[in-house]
Amino acid sequence: MKSHWSIRSSTLFFVALAASPFLAEAQRTQKPVLHGKEWVAITGKPLGATAGAMMFIRGGNAVDAAAAMLGATSTMWDVLGWGGETQALIYNPETGKVVGVNALGAAPSGATPEFFHEQGMAIPPAYGPLAAVTPGTPGGLMVMLAEYGRLSLAEVLEPAIDMARGYPIEAQTANSIEREKDRMAEWPYSREVFLPHYGEERAAPEAGEIFVQDDLARTLEKLIEAEAEALAAGASRRDAIMAAYDRFYRGDIAEEFVRGSREQGGLHTVEDLANWQVYLEEPVMASYKGIDVYKLTTWVQGPVLLQALNILEGLDVGAMGYNSTRYIHALYQAMNLAFADRDFYYGDPYYPPAEPVEGLLSKEYARTRAAGIDWQRNDPAVLPGDPYPFQSGTNPFLHLIESWNTTPATTPQVSEMDFEEAFYAGTTSIQAADADGWVVSVTPSGGWIPAVIAGRTGVGMSQRMQSFVLDERTGPYNVVEPGKRPRATLTPSLALKDGRPFLSFAVQGGDGQDQNLLQFFLNVVEFGMNVQQAAEAANFNSYQMRSSFGAHESQPGRILLNDGVPAWVRAELEEMGYEPTFASRTSGPINAIFFDAATGTMWGGSSNHGEDYGIAW
Repeated sequence: MKSHWSIRSSTLFFVALAASPFLAEAQRTQKPVLHGKEWVAITGKPLGATAGAMMFIRGGNAVDAAAAMLGATSTMWDVLGWGGETQALIYNPETGKVVGVNALGAAPSGATPEFFHEQGMAIPPAYGPLAAVTPGTPGGLMVMLAEYGRLSLAEVLEPAIDMARGYPIEAQTANSIEREKDRMAEWPYSREVFLPHYGEERAAPEAGEIFVQDDLARTLEKLIEAEAEALAAGASRRDAIMAAYDRFYRGDIAEEFVRGSREQGGLHTVEDLANWQVYLEEPVMASYKGIDVYKLTTWVQGPVLLQALNILEGLDVGAMGYNSTRYIHALYQAMNLAFADRDFYYGDPYYPPAEPVEGLLSKEYARTRAAGIDWQRNDPAVLPGDPYPFQSGTNPFLHLIESWNTTPATTPQVSEMDFEEAFYAGTTSIQAADADGWVVSVTPSGGWIPAVIAGRTGVGMSQRMQSFVLDERTGPYNVVEPGKRPRATLTPSLALKDGRPFLSFAVQGGDGQDQNLLQFFLNVVEFGMNVQQAAEAANFNSYQMRSSFGAHESQPGRILLNDGVPAWVRAELEEMGYEPTFASRTSGPINAIFFDAATGTMWGGSSNHGEDYGIAW
């Protein structure tokens, strides 16, 4: 009997090639490639990209530009706020190394499984003061600026301060505020900031209306004051920026943040903010066909991309054909395996027990996992593997894997977010690079609308607590504990080839992030697309992993396909146990920079999926 694939796959390969955007150079994308010789700045909003460009014009490097874009997009509430979290990968051309920036907030004092169970909760809430970890974005911005930037904090925060004093709000944010007005009306400081027309039919600002955040502007000005005072006292540029850091986390800003949090029912203490710190880390890496791909480690989901690449490296995915049935099935199954490991083994590496990273990223472990793929049907009951035989140590939770797919004893809680809202929750992305070789990839998030503003700081609190679990059976490395960081979805990416930058790429969208980044990477490496074609190309998404938000729900076999997927591919996938849904745009939205070794120039790509925008020179 012939293989299921023997007749159709070769025909489909050529049909896929003919329909794909990467064959003809004349094939146009909806957005043009950005070509830059000196620098490239890309982020989630046009005004945010402009802030990055301003830093380059002032003589700043890519770190300065990324920090300015982070400040601007946080001020614009581009699916994040100042009280959220930041994580970054930075390529330092002076050392030839990639460094990770861990500025993820931590659970506050009193945040224990017992506490949430006493509140009648099976999971931490998605909204409100009890959803908030400590703020991380201010610290992340200031540390990476102090360590790797050139400009002062005053210069980098100037666009954000200007915007906080008043900027013409964009329709996307204004309408998001209006949709969430009833919830935000419950929180007095949020109501005052977000609902300037409270009591009228439309409480939120209109698109184009000047949106003013006086308290936030004053908080940011306090940081500049601290820097200026330190400089006047003879401090170095770095130490002056860190004086501003101390004012935020150990001074009057921290005190007001804690007061505002606790007034509204939060758990934060001044000790929580004072004890929190930014970690500069060595990222994890896997090589795919000679390209070294770097991700942050298990406190985010980043290693799943590396695990999936390790599994796929043993398969000839290029020969399967772009978005053929076999290709989609191969990637879906590889992601099933990697994400099952994520859901079970990932957590804060600074808290015991140690995550089995060496085993998870072992090529031999990947081959073992790949050998279990059913090439005829989807496996809706895939289990976490056991990476411990591929490194030293004994698996302390092996007994939990057998019951992984059974319902925990804890009564499930109805989620405050619907499944798709939760699955793609939050985030923006930032990409910056310059001619000196600095490259920065960031996926900041948290403090998105609807956010609880902490007192008179103007700072919207994070909602990342919901990414914790309360029962070790649902994630033994990610159980909430005071001071611990939740395993987040945020996942910037950098790839080097021959020791030099090759790709910098990131995307927003919760649990969809590393799925879309995996396909983007393969679009470039396996299918020869340029960076803009790869950013706009039709991706698919699995919902089989457990959502990192809401009720942590899973929908095995469900798959999001692009409207353009041919009828016969849809039919074949359904025969294999998949349940397709469809959308017209399924690309991300991805932001990326490709480094052209032949010309020494940079190519910027920004997906046509959302409002992301880039500028290059």
